[in-house]
Amino acid sequence: MHQHRNSIASQISQSSTPTNKRTDISIAISLIFCLGMWNTCGISNVQAAEQTIKVSGVANQSEQAKAELNFKTLYQKETVYRNKEFPGRRAADDEDEITQADYSDEAEQRRLKMWRNLSEDLKKINPALLSSESRINYKIFADQLTNRINSTTLNAHLLTFNSDSQFWASTAGAAESTRCVSVKSCERFIKQMASIPHTFSQKIALMKLGMERGMTMPQVVLTGRDASIQKHLTTSVDNSVFFKAFTQLPASISAAQQTELQKKARSVIADKVIPAYQNLYEFIRNEYMPKARKSIAAYDLPNGKAFYQAQIFEYTTLENTPEEIHNVGLAEVARIRSDMEKIIAELKFNGDFKAFLHFLRTDPQFYAKTPHELLAEASYWAKKADGMLIRYFGQLPRKPYGIQAVPADIAPTYTAGRYAGSGDPKRPSNYWVNTSLLNQRPMWALPALTLHEAVPGHHLQIALAGEQAEQPEFRRNAYISAFGEGWALYAEHLGVEMGFYETPYHHFGRLVYEMWRASRLVVDTGMHAKGWTRDQALQFMRDNTALSEHEITTEIDRYISWPGQALAYKLGEIKIREVRQKINTILGEKFDIKAFHDKLLSLGSVPLSILESEMLAWANKLKQDKK
Repeated sequence: MHQHRNSIASQISQSSTPTNKRTDISIAISLIFCLGMWNTCGISNVQAAEQTIKVSGVANQSEQAKAELNFKTLYQKETVYRNKEFPGRRAADDEDEITQADYSDEAEQRRLKMWRNLSEDLKKINPALLSSESRINYKIFADQLTNRINSTTLNAHLLTFNSDSQFWASTAGAAESTRCVSVKSCERFIKQMASIPHTFSQKIALMKLGMERGMTMPQVVLTGRDASIQKHLTTSVDNSVFFKAFTQLPASISAAQQTELQKKARSVIADKVIPAYQNLYEFIRNEYMPKARKSIAAYDLPNGKAFYQAQIFEYTTLENTPEEIHNVGLAEVARIRSDMEKIIAELKFNGDFKAFLHFLRTDPQFYAKTPHELLAEASYWAKKADGMLIRYFGQLPRKPYGIQAVPADIAPTYTAGRYAGSGDPKRPSNYWVNTSLLNQRPMWALPALTLHEAVPGHHLQIALAGEQAEQPEFRRNAYISAFGEGWALYAEHLGVEMGFYETPYHHFGRLVYEMWRASRLVVDTGMHAKGWTRDQALQFMRDNTALSEHEITTEIDRYISWPGQALAYKLGEIKIREVRQKINTILGEKFDIKAFHDKLLSLGSVPLSILESEMLAWANKLKQDKK
């Protein structure tokens, strides 16, 4: 198996023409599905066991029912345990008791023991005895346990933040979006704020343990991160985001009660919240940053190779080696570059590729003058996409989404846009657009960005997944990056079929975004497994994408601090497009794009091997039924 995989990787590196590269890339991605439990390249372990059972006559109904019951009991036990360990924010107004998650290393080791026990119990259940739907659940559940075990075993929990996501920023963001609708909800929020010092202290303890074990963020990505903490060290409590909820209290709360609640909130913010941020700020600046590691490579961490391979599996659901992924990326970069050159020729631009990228980065015609103009442009594209959905999707989500600027405290070091989902069914999700540094936010990128983050990308997929009521909670609420990010990148390409892009610059913008995701395969593996420097990665992005310098720097620091996550997008998109082509071949003229999309999204968020096997089984059954 290993030699076979290497031989295919070799074929990719030797491919010489753009037309062959897409085929070779598909082969390279397909090979991984021979590696795991859900083998789609031949008869899988599950299928083989299933056949053996049928021949021997062992799989009677009582044994199947027992297996189903044991599996359901096991995952329900884990769900109850997980919800208890990580209670999150409660929305119900009558729940005034708040249980905070325990982030200590001791708690993490306790959870590790639980995950291992559950994993051993799961192995005692033969998936071949389960229904087809339960086998999907089994695979997802098994992967979740594997990822949790790997995370703690390899000390990933000691990396409490990265350049993309920080616990102190999410804490402030949650506070800013909180609405107090009753006295109880206000009091509950005050209790939550009062617990912030304890939570931050536990996070600091984990970081200190990480410093002892060599598990820290790379020093180079920490520059400026303390600014998002410093923002909350205000002397004016009433201007704090933590007090915002108490400035908009409903009339149903009496004036006297409002005054008392505001008094309590001011006291907690002044005496607990702000000091917690001050303590964290001093720790990050004076202790953590000076002792953070100088190396950027995941391979240089303790057990670095195993750590990076675990990251690859968690985010891509694949077991490809970094070298294989690197070669896929190089082939994709070459193919997309060819498509870019065609658009430059169509525009009759007087200059080479490098000059055209400079033109896109610097010409004022491509940039908004005000934050409102950028948000208005994004709103136009979002509404245009909304109006096109009915032609390509039969099932649309009930939950709406809005458009907001990225919060000001994180915007300077944040990406161009993001989907901010809401787990609360009473609140809309939001498509965030970064309105800081306007000369770094080209409007030619907005069409592709909107399709990716809003619809038919993240919002459509995640909202529909949340509506699959028949699926167990652990699956319904799962977000598998290879599926979710692969779908969102597929949505950008779907825009071509939809007639969504209006000018050659918009089409080039889509290619820039696709090139960006292909380049990730190269630079992520390059930095973490092949000895690339940060400067090498920055230059590769400059040479191959039209992203602004600020965006390139932000992105490279994100990949450095979040190994493996950036690989999910292109690998997932390649698999989705490959599966669609296979189904198109199976069904021919009977292929229905609406039915394809509806079936795919009804799966929820699943590993790529399940995506392929389930979709092909659906297509073959459809073909038989229509004969």
